Amino acid sequence: MLNKSQVLIFALLIVFSSNGQEKQENDSIIENELEEVIVTGTKTIRKLSSLPLPALIITQKDIENSNSTRLPEILNEQAGLITISDFGGGEGIQLQGLDSQYTLILIDGLPIIGRSAGTLDINRFSTGNIKQIEIVKGASSSLYGSEAIGGVINIITKRPAEGFESDLSYYTGSNNTNDTNFLMNYKKNKIGFTLFANSYKSDGYDLDENDELNTVEPFKNYTINSKATFDFSKKLSIAINGRYFDQIQDYIASTELLGESSIKEWNLSLTGNLRSNDKWNNSIELYKTNYYANEYLNTTDGENYSSSFYDHNLMHIEFKSIYKTEVSNTYVFGLGYNNETLERTYFTTRPEFKSPYAFVQYDFKPKEKLNLIIGGRYDSHSEYKSQFSPKAAVRYEINDQAVIKGSLGYGYKAPDFRQLYFNFNNATVGYTVLGYNAVSEVLPQLVDQGQIANIVVPLSEFSNKLQAESSIALNIGTDVKFSSEISSDFNLFLNNIKNLIDTRVIANKINGQNVFSYYNINEVITYGLEINSSYKPNNNFKLSAGYQLLFAFDKEGLRAFNDGEVYARETPVSPAFQLKKNDYFGLYNRSRHMGYIKLFYENYESKFNGNIRLTYRSKYGLYDTNNNTYLDVYDDFVKGYVIADLALNKEINNYSKIGFGINNVFNFKDINNISNISGRIYYSKINIQL
Repeated sequence: MLNKSQVLIFALLIVFSSNGQEKQENDSIIENELEEVIVTGTKTIRKLSSLPLPALIITQKDIENSNSTRLPEILNEQAGLITISDFGGGEGIQLQGLDSQYTLILIDGLPIIGRSAGTLDINRFSTGNIKQIEIVKGASSSLYGSEAIGGVINIITKRPAEGFESDLSYYTGSNNTNDTNFLMNYKKNKIGFTLFANSYKSDGYDLDENDELNTVEPFKNYTINSKATFDFSKKLSIAINGRYFDQIQDYIASTELLGESSIKEWNLSLTGNLRSNDKWNNSIELYKTNYYANEYLNTTDGENYSSSFYDHNLMHIEFKSIYKTEVSNTYVFGLGYNNETLERTYFTTRPEFKSPYAFVQYDFKPKEKLNLIIGGRYDSHSEYKSQFSPKAAVRYEINDQAVIKGSLGYGYKAPDFRQLYFNFNNATVGYTVLGYNAVSEVLPQLVDQGQIANIVVPLSEFSNKLQAESSIALNIGTDVKFSSEISSDFNLFLNNIKNLIDTRVIANKINGQNVFSYYNINEVITYGLEINSSYKPNNNFKLSAGYQLLFAFDKEGLRAFNDGEVYARETPVSPAFQLKKNDYFGLYNRSRHMGYIKLFYENYESKFNGNIRLTYRSKYGLYDTNNNTYLDVYDDFVKGYVIADLALNKEINNYSKIGFGINNVFNFKDINNISNISGRIYYSKINIQL
């Protein structure tokens, strides 16, 4: 229900918008849609339909019609993508069965930092100034380096458009959630400017009223994003982009321990583009970003119980040159340098990563219907072994209705600061976690202090550098246009990850606890099928559906089950029995089946649109409940579920429109296993062009 102040705001906005002057009507009610273009896949402008890689675009219209206000809401409705909560409440994206730490997140092509616990929380991104979201699946380190094992998600924000306009929107929903956006655009001749401001507040929610804590504590955050463009000539242009994010949230551990957590993030970039002639196009990126997180807990007496901070900096420089031949072959050359530093509680030092790199790509058509892309990137690094990341892709046009395409690429993820330099001792429980590079210094100190009962892993095993995780990714698919109304795309994928970084016990403490560190051991494989289809019988209706079949396994687990080394019990007191290979379910927190169905309706004459969107996730396991190390069919599983969202939007006049909807119509909740689904949400939204 809306409170009095929210009702007043809605009333004032509607009155104001109704009194505005009418805009001149378009000559045509239904505008022709331009073919979608994508930059992320090749770092050049390409038509999405011509790309020989598995990719998709979420348009501004998709976001607006669904009334999505935060990034996870819209990403969760795509085939093969799902947001997963970490233990700290952040939401990362799982793509093709790979954890969120293996997907690179960009804004306007530039990397976002702030993975304090390995997960980059995408809840901190508003959708209010997004032009489109580009998603490329499969290893993409040949262009983007580390963290692009699973793929790349590039958030493209709006650029200045000719003229002047401003836009105000207000969203209010259950849990006293309020989201306010203001967007201003100005461009005249050679100078353009945009300013975006977002305020997002919520009282949080509590799924389990029987415990003392909320599932999500109250929070508020603010985002300011500005962009200035200078088109000095048709050949030379410069853009300056700045973004600032600030969030404060209650941090409550118990009735006796109360505190606060805060996040401050800023990004500043300068990009320049010089088109020497019709063949050469050169660009440069200068980028600096900082992510600072701080949290504390105090007792009810006001004494500090604990506090921690995380201060991460990245400086990025990249020069790129594109050369197009007369026969439309395209060469891409690039040189760059990254410098990262991190100051953090529980670190033994202030580490610094230095990483120069170079990449090259050749995009050509040896025959009219055949397109090939080959390329690679070399990354040198101060703290881990240098990496070379090749990639090849092919697209062949069978006829006007069908094409086949495939890609094979190498991806890698560098060890992060935490895995190398962590020095954390849990004072309450008594265990210790050491980064790989910190072991040689800290473990002897613990021995001298008399804290170690037994060393399990000798120090000699920490003499070499921790290796980067790597992956070979294969995608093979086809796009088919059955008729002017029906089209589908199919993609078979396989990701084979080596040198997976995991934790192990390296020493036993005299208090009965252990010392943990990181090491390379596991090999993981994910493979499956993705299908997306759409049916558009006329200009008013569109039906789309998508499905992912996923298998995700630890290779050591496959071997153990195949060799008959794994046993289980149906009950704690029943006799153990040997498990078969087919009893191995796979990796934790992966569903075998996921899918969506969306029905959109738009009436152009009455300026009304509505849609219903359903997403499905089949069962998955979170824990090994029968204590045999692996997730098997006799473990406990989280049941599958369906989420249904409904959105209705009506344009009042050319200056304003209102929206209403229900998210999670069926009021699905799982208080024991799923923290990021809060139950049924009612909301209203109004948008005004000032």
